[in-house]
Amino acid sequence: MNLQSELNKAEGFKNLELLAKQVVEGFIAGMHKSPFHGFSAEFAEHKIYNQGESTRHIDWKLFAKTDKLYTKRYDDETNLRCHIIIDNSSSMHYPSMNKFSIHHLNKIAFSALASASLMGILKKQRDAVGLSIYSDAYDYYAPEKGSERHHQMLLSQLSNMVTQKPINRQTDTYTYLHQIAEKIHRRSLIFLFTDMFQAMEDPNKLFEALRHLKYNKHEVILFHVIDKEKELLFDFDNKPKRFVDVETGEFINLYADTIKHNYNEAVSAFFKEVQYNCLKYNIKYVEVDVNDDFNNILLTYMVERKKFG
Repeated sequence: MNLQSELNKAEGFKNLELLAKQVVEGFIAGMHKSPFHGFSAEFAEHKIYNQGESTRHIDWKLFAKTDKLYTKRYDDETNLRCHIIIDNSSSMHYPSMNKFSIHHLNKIAFSALASASLMGILKKQRDAVGLSIYSDAYDYYAPEKGSERHHQMLLSQLSNMVTQKPINRQTDTYTYLHQIAEKIHRRSLIFLFTDMFQAMEDPNKLFEALRHLKYNKHEVILFHVIDKEKELLFDFDNKPKRFVDVETGEFINLYADTIKHNYNEAVSAFFKEVQYNCLKYNIKYVEVDVNDDFNNILLTYMVERKKFG
């Protein structure tokens, strides 16, 4: 074992809560300058100050940043329940990396940081969150709770998930989505982070499992996590390369340009099929590129949360 490599892994992802806080604060700051600033006020647990109200609860720090008056909200507690599901198969650990930063993440690290950011928001709004992690086994399950101890436990699981890279672990999405659906009884927002690789074999099985998650009036959001440059556009230089299936160990040697066109067509067609079926079954589909920021994920949460109420 390369000790320095393992230390780099731990160092790069041990402050997950701090990284998530940076993501959320950056998003809120951007929202105050956007056409969605009304959303961001509610999102940040503030409301616009109305003339004549008491100035006792004005957030002067926020005023200094935005030049607008907001008051903190204390009594508008919510009871939203959210369950986050993460595919932890070997393909989600692509591309392989030893050190992480907020701007340099693979699919599993991106999913973990996105989840931690959502958890930070849910915690701030006093909502309950649960977590399921699966691959070729049901790796982890925690029901929806809102305590600080529960929050820290989930953060620890997310950090471990990223740094403990599985070898040749495939995905049994269908089996475990059905099992997770059986565990979630009260109406919840459900977020699924997956690269959808197994679904390419039989999309019908995937949507049968997703429809099971729709029971009990759950709202399901599918975050399709990809490295767009490599996995969709197949942007490799045209030198001989060995392409390895990280889940099975199978490989093929070829020049990228010889299959690029056919690959693009096949993968694009699959993506369109997934989007069509999501629309058909009223499942929110969001394509997520690990090279982008987290704004689309957090905005999706905000919009779905308002609809969920």
